[in-house]
Amino acid sequence: METKKVAFFTLGCKLNFSETSTIARSFENEGFERVGFHEKADIYVINTCSVTENADKRFKTIVKQAQKVNEDAFLVAVGCYAQLKPEELAEVDGVDLVLGATEKFKITDYLNDLSKNEMGEVHSCEIDEADFYVGSYSIGDRTRAFLKVQDGCDYKCTYCTIPLARGISRSDKLQNVLDNASEISEKGIKEIVLTGVNIGDYGKGEFGNKKHEHTFLDLVKALDEVEGIERLRISSIEPNLLKNETIEFVARSKTFVPHFHIPLQSGSDEILKKMRRRYMSDLYVDRVNHIREVMPDACIGVDVIVGFPGETDEHFLQTYNFLNELDISYLHVFTYSERDNTPAAEMSGAVPLKVRKKRSKMLRGLSVKKRRAFYEKQLGSERKVLFEGENKDGYIHGFTENYVKVKAPWNPHLVNTIHNIKLTEIDEDGLVRFEELEKAVAV
Repeated sequence: METKKVAFFTLGCKLNFSETSTIARSFENEGFERVGFHEKADIYVINTCSVTENADKRFKTIVKQAQKVNEDAFLVAVGCYAQLKPEELAEVDGVDLVLGATEKFKITDYLNDLSKNEMGEVHSCEIDEADFYVGSYSIGDRTRAFLKVQDGCDYKCTYCTIPLARGISRSDKLQNVLDNASEISEKGIKEIVLTGVNIGDYGKGEFGNKKHEHTFLDLVKALDEVEGIERLRISSIEPNLLKNETIEFVARSKTFVPHFHIPLQSGSDEILKKMRRRYMSDLYVDRVNHIREVMPDACIGVDVIVGFPGETDEHFLQTYNFLNELDISYLHVFTYSERDNTPAAEMSGAVPLKVRKKRSKMLRGLSVKKRRAFYEKQLGSERKVLFEGENKDGYIHGFTENYVKVKAPWNPHLVNTIHNIKLTEIDEDGLVRFEELEKAVAV
């Protein structure tokens, strides 16, 4: 019998990438062959995101891409959008199966004869039932692996649908995380990125109860002792959960790199309160300053939302000036979009779309300036760069431990190797050129 082929497309965050990889392995265990999304497959699985309106819109475009390659293929939608609006996805032309938050990990159980359906079939739990943990990690897709340590969120930010899509905060058992990290390192992957919905809340729900059996700092300390891992990187972590003890441990760690991504969302305390964030701007400043004290060359990324209901020109300028004066390295800018079933969608003071886009453009410009200033500070320093596996216009790219992006003429022998380098100049793309000092680690 001919081997069935399956292809995957992932929208959204690092957590989604780790879960796609785990779902893909379940197919491989059932005898399916995994192929690229641009190749002809019998099944296409799209892991959806619903953080922004654009992610929703992209889904239909991706469905059409799959249909162009094989109009008879069986199309499956999973992920956050599939949990929030399963019927809406089921109505998209070509979609055959929609699986919710718990069902997506048992995807092969829902596949019968792969016949096309006139209407997408929906299997979606009530989100209250998503109270158990499924571990995941991405492997084989890239030089870095995304290791899921936590899922769900108990925070009630007024703009966010993630608790509705992923359920309550719950964590993987510490030993499972360590075992997965060892498994990843044994496969020759040099860098692991810790990921989750709210990773600073790690430990809650570890053994099915609400209390914390371990803390995020316990997790970081334990991972630092795992043999064979070259680099560990913390993904997005809430400022109120990034404790000074964790910052200080990373500063002296063997494997954790000096890179933090800390959501801010607004520089206005008034807007932060409307968002129901769990900190004020002064705490954020304290965290950034403490990182700079113990790791002067650390890379610090920031999430910020523009155009939240009630955000006046004064509020926005407060955010702009706050970020301009703060010693950070880059911004991820999100233009606020109304999401169903969130308190913010019902708030007065909607900001016109044109104004939202203008503010977004201003902050993206500030991000370019901040990243350039950060890169300039790194010139002349010696770093270790891990090269990735893609040939982009004749160049290979990589990242230093403090997340400076560098490039070199394409050389397949550099893939997944770490080299000692000296950063020498910034080119027109904003990337840093370098001179090689010595080969540090070969494949």
